Amino acid sequence: MIITIASLKGGQAKTTSAVHIAALLGADAKTLLVDGDPNHSALNWHKRKGFPFEVCDERQAVKFSRDFNHIVFDTQARPSHEDLEILAGGCDLLIIPLTPDALSLDTLFSFTESLRQLGAKQFKVLLTIVPPRPATDGLFVRQILEKAVLPVFATDIRRYKAYQKAALAGILVKDVADDYAAAAWSDYAAIVREIFSHSGRGADQ
Repeated sequence: MIITIASLKGGQAKTTSAVHIAALLGADAKTLLVDGDPNHSALNWHKRKGFPFEVCDERQAVKFSRDFNHIVFDTQARPSHEDLEILAGGCDLLIIPLTPDALSLDTLFSFTESLRQLGAKQFKVLLTIVPPRPATDGLFVRQILEKAVLPVFATDIRRYKAYQKAALAGILVKDVADDYAAAAWSDYAAIVREIFSHSGRGADQ
């Protein structure tokens, strides 16, 4: 399975999502995370301690990709129309992370309109950095997305400081000594279950 993470705006938890989705996929099958962002955030994160799955630069992807069951692409922010056409056509699922704010919504609608013009159908919005309850930001944006008939994951990625600690330490969020680390990890675990449900495939396929 090939999964691409892409957005038209920075600060959407794109790399955080790519890393943790790859980690959960890698628990049951050989998984490669391809870092296509010029900032190489995923590679730098990996180099601090080392992830329990493989990470490579996009220039190495052709060499390594044939040896893996799953490939997760972390793309550069703000892909061009040409890049978007390649990304959308070259994956089984395109995940679009979205923070619950007005500016992000504006770019999302532009992004999804471009995808629809390209005839892309295998995409899904992932709400990220969502303030925990009793804040209602996530619910409000979810209602807007559902009204716009956009596919969206049922699970929100809630906002926790444990993600920042994980990136700084070069580890996964589940390995952070934080009271909310388990809850943060469980959010992505639920997303991966949704991915397999969407694909109709088992975790080891």
